[in-house]
This record gives sequence, structure tokens and C-alpha cells, in this order.
Amino acid sequence: MDNRVQDVNLETEHGLSIYLEYEGQKWLLDTGASDLFIKNAITLGVVIKDIDYVFISHGHSDHIGGLPAFLKMNTKAKIVISDRALSQKFFSINDGLHNLGIKFNFSPYLDRFIYVCDFMDLGEGVYAFPTMNDKYPLPKGNKFLYKDNGLGFQSDDFDHELAICFGKTNLLVFTGCAHNGVLNILDLVKTDVSLPVALLIGGFHLLDPTDVEFFEKNDELDKISQSLYEENPETCLYTGHCTGMHTYRRLKMILGDHLNPFYTGFTLQI
Repeated sequence: MDNRVQDVNLETEHGLSIYLEYEGQKWLLDTGASDLFIKNAITLGVVIKDIDYVFISHGHSDHIGGLPAFLKMNTKAKIVISDRALSQKFFSINDGLHNLGIKFNFSPYLDRFIYVCDFMDLGEGVYAFPTMNDKYPLPKGNKFLYKDNGLGFQSDDFDHELAICFGKTNLLVFTGCAHNGVLNILDLVKTDVSLPVALLIGGFHLLDPTDVEFFEKNDELDKISQSLYEENPETCLYTGHCTGMHTYRRLKMILGDHLNPFYTGFTLQI
């Protein structure tokens, strides 16, 4: 599931969900905003009940919204998640205040949840970790996003966001939305895993300007591109979801073949 689609037989929505097979394991990386990813899975021949693990990158509904539908269909998968994704409420003030959380009673399923509070080695070359890091600037689109952790309405600091990587010699990294910044996530991978990143996939939360809002300016996007290129010269980047099309084109001017788009129905074998 992604915001964009190139196949009329597949559904699309503002959400993200990626199916991954790795070392004999079947993973679902986020679950989109609803049960639409299940319809796409059926069309693409992916059997939901056979999935072994679900990874939830953060608590926003466009990434966790399909989890209730998944849990009703799959009785075995472990759910890798931050406990803060479930213990806080999330909101956006873009186009008026609205809820970014979901209402669902997860208590019957909590024995299947694996909570990630710090860097965690999940075995077989799978690592999950919180993404909080301020070495590089955070995406400006975060300014619309708020949370309530029981202490009142406050800016979302994304203490509920996780990234995950797969690999024993070279890594595939999944960023979700990268609300804490794609460069910050790559910096944490280098520090905690110390293996080269061959491929990174996910949103960058670098939004396109609108008639009333500006986010990263072209020179700031160029700086991000240059840092990605210079500091990760062997990494292939695939992005979609919360990466705007203007942003994508601007990043690609510097990154060239290192950057490619993904979309609903996109497949890749590595």
C-alpha cells in the first residue's frame, strides 16, 4: 500500500504497507490506514495468515490503521512496535485539528507484541531501534503533528517511531515516515549495526509546498541530497508515501540513479 498506484487492479490510500520475505520469514512493514492492504495482498498473491512478523514504525493511523484487520485474519504473527505507539494519542493540526490515532482494544493480542524501547537484536540479522536523533535537522512537516501522553497537548517528538533493518553483511533499512529524519536514521544504523546499508526504503516526510505552507526550500533539499550522496555512496534509496513529488524530483537532481520511487504494486528482488 502506498499513496500512489500504477495498476488499476490495486487499491490506494494515504497509507504505507510493505510485504518483505527475508531468511524464510514473512514480514509486513506497517499496515496502511485500513484493511485495503489485505485486498491488495489477495490480488498480489500474498497470504496474510502466513505472515510471521508485523513491524509498526509509529503510532499514526496511516501506518497502524490496518493492524486490527490483520490481527483478525492472522493468529500467529508477532507485532514489533514501540509501547509508546499505543500509550499516547496523536493529532494533526493541518487543515484543522484531527485525530491520527486509532480506536481498538489490543488487550486480547498483547501476548503477541514485542516492545522495542532501545536498540534490539531480533535475531537472524534483524535489528529494530528508536529513531530519535538530532544530529541533522528534523523534517519541517513535523510542525503540524502533536500528541497527548497524559500530560496534555504537546508537539510530537516521535519517541514512538522505530526503524528496522535486515541483513547479515549488507542492510535493508525501512524508515516508515522518517519523522526523525532519514539522515538521522542512517547515522543510528552506522552507530548501532556497523554494516553497510545497501538499500533504504520508506517515506522521508519531506512535503511539497502548498499555496499557504512552505517546508524545506530547494537549497535545504539540495543539502539533504548532498549529505545522502556523500555519506552513503553505496546506498540505493526508494521512497514514496510522505515524500512529495516536487521534493522527489529535486532530490533526484543530485542523487540520480541512487534514488527511485516506489508505489502500490512495486516489487523488488535483492
